[in-house]
Amino acid sequence: MEKFNKAWPPILLMALLTGAWHYAVVATHSVIFPTPQQVLEGTLELARDGTLWQHIGASLGRVATGFILAVLVAVPLGLWMGRVNTVYTTLNPVFQILRPISPIAWIPLAILWFGVGDVSPVFLIFLAAVFPMIVQTANGVHTIEQRYLHAALNFGVSRRKMFRQVVIPAVLPDIVVGMRISLGVAWLVVVAAEMIVRGSGLGFMIIDARNAGNRYDLVIAAMAIIGIIGLLLDVAMRRLEGLNSVRWRYGK
Repeated sequence: MEKFNKAWPPILLMALLTGAWHYAVVATHSVIFPTPQQVLEGTLELARDGTLWQHIGASLGRVATGFILAVLVAVPLGLWMGRVNTVYTTLNPVFQILRPISPIAWIPLAILWFGVGDVSPVFLIFLAAVFPMIVQTANGVHTIEQRYLHAALNFGVSRRKMFRQVVIPAVLPDIVVGMRISLGVAWLVVVAAEMIVRGSGLGFMIIDARNAGNRYDLVIAAMAIIGIIGLLLDVAMRRLEGLNSVRWRYGK
């Protein structure tokens, strides 16, 4: 019952918005902008011939590759910056300069360096994900309560063991928060990143549908699918935050 009470308000709101969308298109007699039914029919058309699943799989594959690479770089680097002050003071200004630059601004350089294949969007997704994760991880190390470290030193724990058994568990909630933020940004960038790809992905699907006879039903379908997948990815990261080793920082 509690889950139902939480679910019905957003479901009702989406139903009202869909109804308003349908009414607005019918009332204006638009011949270009599609109704919700036309979007659904276009989605089913692509789902039946398998094109939709190819685009979704390509986008998820690129985001997964870029995001995993970002995790492998950002987490060790963030931990290092958090533990060694000279590294932090040296690298942090550089990352603070690079972090606000939109990954979209890197598109010309990505094409110049990697061409218009799969590497360019993966590179852009990596850039979108890596900097928030580095900053969040380093800040997490800096906010560890000193009493944990002092207690470990008082018991004669070695630095390596303290790092493995005290620092990493203490900073894990911040790492997960950084991963959640970075994954959201990475998925946000996927549309722009895939507009430079030759033949697959939801971003390519939007451009291709617009160019192929103004199929705006497919444009809206791709936008809706991107939003739904983004929601599911965020729900998955929230589940990760609920693990016992992570949720201690957030309480019950």
